[in-house]
Amino acid sequence: MSDQIKYVLDEENIPKSWYNLNADFPTPMPPVLHPGTHQPVGPSDLEPLFPMELILQEVATERYIEIPEPVRDVFRMWRPAPLIRARRLEQALGTPAKIYFKYEGVSPAGSHKPNTAVPQAWYNKQAGIKKLSTETGAGQWGSSLAFAGSLFGLEVLVFQVRVSYDQKPYRRALMETYGARCIASPSNETDCGRAILEKTPNSPGSLGIAISEAVEVAAKNPDIKYALGSVLNHVMLHQTIIGQEAIAQCEMAGDDPDVIIGCAGGGSNFAGLAFPFLGLQLRGGRKRRIIAVEPAACPTLTRGTYAYDFGDTAHLTPLVKMHTLGSTFMPPGFHAGGLRYHGMSGMVSHAYELGLIEARAYQQVGCFEAGVQFARTEGIVPAPESTHAVRCAIDEALRCKEEGKSETILFNLSGHGHFDMQAYINYFEGKLVDQDYDEADLATALAGLPAVAA
Repeated sequence: MSDQIKYVLDEENIPKSWYNLNADFPTPMPPVLHPGTHQPVGPSDLEPLFPMELILQEVATERYIEIPEPVRDVFRMWRPAPLIRARRLEQALGTPAKIYFKYEGVSPAGSHKPNTAVPQAWYNKQAGIKKLSTETGAGQWGSSLAFAGSLFGLEVLVFQVRVSYDQKPYRRALMETYGARCIASPSNETDCGRAILEKTPNSPGSLGIAISEAVEVAAKNPDIKYALGSVLNHVMLHQTIIGQEAIAQCEMAGDDPDVIIGCAGGGSNFAGLAFPFLGLQLRGGRKRRIIAVEPAACPTLTRGTYAYDFGDTAHLTPLVKMHTLGSTFMPPGFHAGGLRYHGMSGMVSHAYELGLIEARAYQQVGCFEAGVQFARTEGIVPAPESTHAVRCAIDEALRCKEEGKSETILFNLSGHGHFDMQAYINYFEGKLVDQDYDEADLATALAGLPAVAA
C-alpha cells in the first residue's frame, strides 16, 4: 500500500450547492447592526458595498444555495481538491490514529481563497461592476481575488497589511501578475490611512486598517464594490464546498473523522471544512470534536470577548456580534499574516458560544516545527497559517498514541507555503521567535468596544 493515498472525486462531483449552517443552528445568530442607529441592517444598508445577490446570501436561512454553473465551470480548473491520508506522518509519529488532510493548495492561487473569490467576482460582474477593492494580510486572499478578477475582466485594488507587504514580496508579485494593483496599508490613498500614518508613521498595519481603507474606497466610489475574503456569512457559505467534498471522500476511504481541525483567523477555511460536518451532527448525526486553531499572538476565540464590534479600525463597517480583541487591537508582526485579524466570523463565534466547537491557540515556533515535520514526511510545505492546523493534528495524533486510541483525524491544509519561504529561512536561522500581544493594548482595545444595548 502506498505511503500516501489520495481520494479524488470526478469533476462532475463538484458540489452543485453551498451549505448554509444558519439553517441548522439550534438558536439564530444575533443580527448585524447599523453602526449609527444600532438597528438591524437591511439590504439597502449594504448595497454601497456588495451586489444584491451576495447581500441575499449574507442573510439567507435556506440550507442549500445553488452554485451558478459558470462558477462551477471555473472550479473545474482545480476542484475537487484531493483528500490525502498522511501515512508517512502517521508512521513518523508512531500513532494508531489515522490522519487525513484536505489539500486546498492545489488552486491556482495556492489556497482555499478562490472558493469565494470566484463567486464574488462573478456576482459583481453580473451586477455590472467593473472594479473591486479589498484588503489582504499574507496575500492569499488578495492574490485569489486578483486571479478571479482576471477571469471576469474586473480591476482589483488590494490594500495589503504593511508588515506582510514587506515580508512577502512574491505574493505581491503574484497579485500584480494577475493584474491587480497592490498598496501597502496604511497608505496615503485614503482618509483613514493618512490619519493613521500621521499618528503612527511606521505603523505595521493590521487587517482592520486595511479593511477600513478598502471599504472607504468602495463607499466613496459608486462604480467600485468591496470584496471580503473571510468573516462574512456569504464567505463561510462559499467555502463549504471543502467540507462537502471531504464528506464524500471520507466515504470513499471508508472512514469517518472523529476530530476535525482547521486554522482560524477570520474563520473561512475552518468553516469550509467543519460546517458541513457540523450540519450532519445538528441534523441527528454523530458528534465529533471540531477544533479551531488560532495564533497565541492574536487569540480571538480563546482570549477575546463575545460582543458587538466593528470589523475595521476606522469604524466604517456594520456591527457584528463576534469574538473580538477590539477593532483597534494591533497584533505583533508574526508570520501567519492571514491570522492577524482582531475578530472572528459571526457564524464561527456563534458556534463556539453554543459549545459546538473547541478553540486552541499556539505560538508560531511550535507551528513551524510541525510544518517542517509535515513537509519532510508528506512533501508539501504548508503556509504559515496552515501550520497551526498541522500542529494541532500532530498533537491530537500523539494524544491518541498516549491513550492507545485509533481515532481518525481530518484537518484542512488550507494552502502551500511556496511564497512564504522567508519565514522558513528565519525559522532555520533561529530568527523566528514566539511573540506575545501587549496585555495593556488588549485591555485598551476591549475597553473601546461599542456600547450596544442587550
